[in-house]
Amino acid sequence: MSGKKSINSAIAHQERTFTRFMLGQRWEHAILLLSSFVLLITGLPQKYRDMSWSQDLLSTPERLELIRQIHHIAAIVLAMEAIYHLGRAIYLMARRKMRADMFPNLQDIYDAWHMLQYLFFLRRDKPVYGRYNFEQKVTYWFLFFGFALMGISGFIIWFPVQFTQFLPGGVVPASKMAHSTEAVVAAIFIVIWHFYHVHIERLNLSIFTGRLSEDEMKKFHGREYERVTGQPAAKLDEEK
Repeated sequence: MSGKKSINSAIAHQERTFTRFMLGQRWEHAILLLSSFVLLITGLPQKYRDMSWSQDLLSTPERLELIRQIHHIAAIVLAMEAIYHLGRAIYLMARRKMRADMFPNLQDIYDAWHMLQYLFFLRRDKPVYGRYNFEQKVTYWFLFFGFALMGISGFIIWFPVQFTQFLPGGVVPASKMAHSTEAVVAAIFIVIWHFYHVHIERLNLSIFTGRLSEDEMKKFHGREYERVTGQPAAKLDEEK
């Protein structure tokens, strides 16, 4: 009987999970993912107009106008999502209901240096991270400023007459170059950097499920685990 209880308790311990993302945050990610994908597949044909596949796709003025309309709708959705995201974050931090974990700090520099030493076999251990590691912060802030640049330049391209009433005319071709170049850079960054760290290095589905297992918390967010539970992650590993 005691053996059965110990097995059940072990199973219960293995199934312990921690909240990583709330439902609203997961919906935000889904909207961000979908709108960005639509912007990419409708923007690339307009950027590479000299390519044969683009000419086939945009073979008539009606097709070109349809692609542009879809692109503009997706841009509005993304802009509204960004405004909501910023407004919600500012509100929650002002009410002290959300920690400023995503902001870079000095610890991120130490962690990056620690990881660099680990990669060059100068240290045997990886750094212990908090709620977000420096790689996740790089992803977040790179995309944050990248989307801001694409948003500003995109609206200048969309309404060139209005903007050139108080800005020099050269701002329009400069915006076209900045907009399309940043879009390609962001797409490459997401595919190579973000996709690798989230789906190849380890299969992290927390943005869809909203939760992390106890083992994942201890392994990838040890400092956060210790803050939440008050128990050292390394010590628990030894006990197991």
